[in-house]
Amino acid sequence: MYRIKISPHWEIARGTEEALDTAILLSLLKAVQDTGSIAQAAQAAGLSYRYAWGLLRDGEKLFGSPLMQTGRGRGTRLTPLAEKLIWADRRIAARLTPTLESLASELGDELNRMVMQPPATIRIDASHGFAVAAMLNHLDAARLPVKLRYRNSTDAVAALAQNECDLAGFHVPLGKFEQAAARRYAQWLDPARHCLIHLAVRRQGLFLAPGNPKHIGRLEDLLRPDVRFVNRQAGSGTRMLVELMLADAGMDPARISGFDSAEFTHSAVAAYIASGMADVGIGVETAARRFGLDFLPLLEERYFFAVPIAGLEQTLMREVRNVLQSPAFRDEVQTLSGYDAGETGRLLKLEEAFPAT
Repeated sequence: MYRIKISPHWEIARGTEEALDTAILLSLLKAVQDTGSIAQAAQAAGLSYRYAWGLLRDGEKLFGSPLMQTGRGRGTRLTPLAEKLIWADRRIAARLTPTLESLASELGDELNRMVMQPPATIRIDASHGFAVAAMLNHLDAARLPVKLRYRNSTDAVAALAQNECDLAGFHVPLGKFEQAAARRYAQWLDPARHCLIHLAVRRQGLFLAPGNPKHIGRLEDLLRPDVRFVNRQAGSGTRMLVELMLADAGMDPARISGFDSAEFTHSAVAAYIASGMADVGIGVETAARRFGLDFLPLLEERYFFAVPIAGLEQTLMREVRNVLQSPAFRDEVQTLSGYDAGETGRLLKLEEAFPAT
């Protein structure tokens, strides 16, 4: 079975000049950031010292500005421009990776159909998340054939109802917003046809710039004119959660600077804030920690996979359930900041998960 990997790649050019490929330059800059030494960075990046210096000079010529700062006793540090390039690369990866992974899965499926007898495949439509990404790695390690489409929670559950996928990933907040959120998915989920596999509990909260320079301490601070907010895309579970919280607090979204913005993953929201383009967003704790942001918890939510009851005992689905219930997978989920794997892999009826809906 063929597997395809697609990674973001970008170049920079000024006017009609030859474009500079950022891939090697960025790896060198990241190594300088980690080591504080151009010589050590060149070695870490697998480059000769001479080539590394030439690459840095090409970058400085392109921008007309230095990329390195040196000082006695302080080693070599990146300039703000070089740091901005690294943040740009992280933003690109955070925004595009789910789309590229979905495309790679589709292309792999098409290629397998062209050159070999296509194997039975588990079709997964899911809202992007860190536990989902970990699950896909475990499924890949188990050599299970997967066709993946990252999409928002609403679209994933709707696809399941139309038999377009075998697992539909979505998340529902615990507490006062649970019933309202669950009702939005209930129109596609039939207790006679569908059940749920519990993936994880995770914390959602405010992403804040390091040190919280705007002194943001509650949801109502989003209304302040000096606060820039970055939102998730319409249809996502987190966007729905934001809208429910604002309605409950009597807050007008039109008064929030940046409410109509749309990033497609928690990591993309975190990267947006970490690069200084916004002051606050809402997402899962893992993304905030990985981008060095402050995090203010708001609530917990459960992430589920909705599955057809009729397919539970099919061979591939049993193997997927075995992976989800394995100690190795649970241990990995538990290591994610803000995640709880205590119920990971548990099978639930819809009425067990949402008794009041």
